Amino acid sequence: MPDKDLSQAGALRVRFAPSPTGYLHVGGARTFIFNWLYARHNHGTLVLRLDDTDIERNTDVSVQSIFEGLRWLGLSWDEEYKQSERLSFHRQQAEAIFAAGLAYRDFTPAHADSGEQSSAQGAWLFNPGMRELSTEESNRRAAAGELFALRYRVPRGQNRTLRFTDSVYGEQQKQADEVEDFALLRSDSGAPNDRGPQEAAFGSWGGTDRSSSLGWYGMPTYHLASCVDDADLRISHIIRGQDHLTNTFKHLLIFEALGVPPPQFAHLPLLVAPDGAKLSKRKHGPVVSVTTYRDAGFLPAAFINFLCLLGWSPKNDREFLSLDELTAAFTLESVNRANAVINFTDDEPFDPKAVWLNAEHIRALPVDQLSPQLQPFFAQAGLDAPPEKLAAITPLIRERIKLLRDAVSAADFFFLKELAPYDPAELIPQKGDPAMALRVLEHAQEVLATTPFDHDSLDQALRAAASHLGLKAGQAFQPIRVAVCGRKNAPPLFETMTVLGRELCLSRIAQALVILESLN
Repeated sequence: MPDKDLSQAGALRVRFAPSPTGYLHVGGARTFIFNWLYARHNHGTLVLRLDDTDIERNTDVSVQSIFEGLRWLGLSWDEEYKQSERLSFHRQQAEAIFAAGLAYRDFTPAHADSGEQSSAQGAWLFNPGMRELSTEESNRRAAAGELFALRYRVPRGQNRTLRFTDSVYGEQQKQADEVEDFALLRSDSGAPNDRGPQEAAFGSWGGTDRSSSLGWYGMPTYHLASCVDDADLRISHIIRGQDHLTNTFKHLLIFEALGVPPPQFAHLPLLVAPDGAKLSKRKHGPVVSVTTYRDAGFLPAAFINFLCLLGWSPKNDREFLSLDELTAAFTLESVNRANAVINFTDDEPFDPKAVWLNAEHIRALPVDQLSPQLQPFFAQAGLDAPPEKLAAITPLIRERIKLLRDAVSAADFFFLKELAPYDPAELIPQKGDPAMALRVLEHAQEVLATTPFDHDSLDQALRAAASHLGLKAGQAFQPIRVAVCGRKNAPPLFETMTVLGRELCLSRIAQALVILESLN
């Protein structure tokens, strides 16, 4: 490792290390959230590191998508790095491991033996001819420019057991003899003159370095780059998905070769579909993307709350939790081992619990914070929703929506100059007829022309009007509600009329009278 002050080695440091090969996956978002909560709960540091050395799959669009998703969550990080800017450092560490006799060159052509594949004799472990190649022959072939992979020389025949204690899955062990000689540097990156523009952009992507004891060097593998960066950045706890659990035995060997103690590991249970299959971008599509939830109208706080309950639970089994409550309660000891199911179907793409939690968070959010988050959905629907008017409407619909996008269907009539066509039959009260509806609206016209347009005045005047007509309040209010809102199911009547105002209410009642008269 480079000369660095490791005096802060005892400080808690975690990292989130996404690979930008697509949009931010809900599983990746949960890993980020758990790292964030653990860091904040323990007053530690959260590092964001883009593992962007997969030049064939990484794209700038994916990088932007990941940042877009993380920023929507609203959770900050403390330090930021890109692996692609650290390639020369990775190579230096590979050279040090090679110089220490802990790695060897494997000249097996990549296309002839992809390495690390099972064979008829069992799992592939190493190429004997390469592992046993003499130093002289290895150096001669490297000096001649022959391409090679650099493989870790896993100790064999020593009855050695690799062990670590996972904070979630407990004691883990594996015989070193069962671990393949994994690659540290790739061999199939192509010759230096064959590099494309994207590959060349990495600068020290690959080539022959006369100052290097290795000769040709290729791109570092995930195993090498990840461990070198974790060690260099003094990561104390690695919190990641359970699918990396078996990789940890290889990583123990790399940390040992680097001369640093391994971090504490905590592997998180996988997120799976209702059929038990691992959630996959390829198989399940947009439903596994964080931005799908954002665009549907989930609040970040609700989405975070939902993801936290997938594989973790507080001691008191509460479900509705604020971010502060999650931060105070979060511990790795409360992470479950069983995979967590996200329930969705083709017709219902969101887990019912996620929708329920979102509705609860919407109800709990102050109007001055909720109203601005509704604004974009009205804009997308082509509706001009002035902030002051939307702020007055928000308390009327807050209890009626589960997703932010529901606000448009619940309150579009507030912003329409002309109501959409509706069924005239809805104007007719229960146990009534068109004539009754006509009498109600005609009398309402007279009353509303002079009544002050505030809640209490409208309440008193319209109840008195119903009594004057010999009708129950519900019978009288239905034609008025449908006339001014264009629907039977609408927010509270008097508050709604107050926001709409006298002129618009009278105009819509006049239109309803025309509709009723056409029925006679």
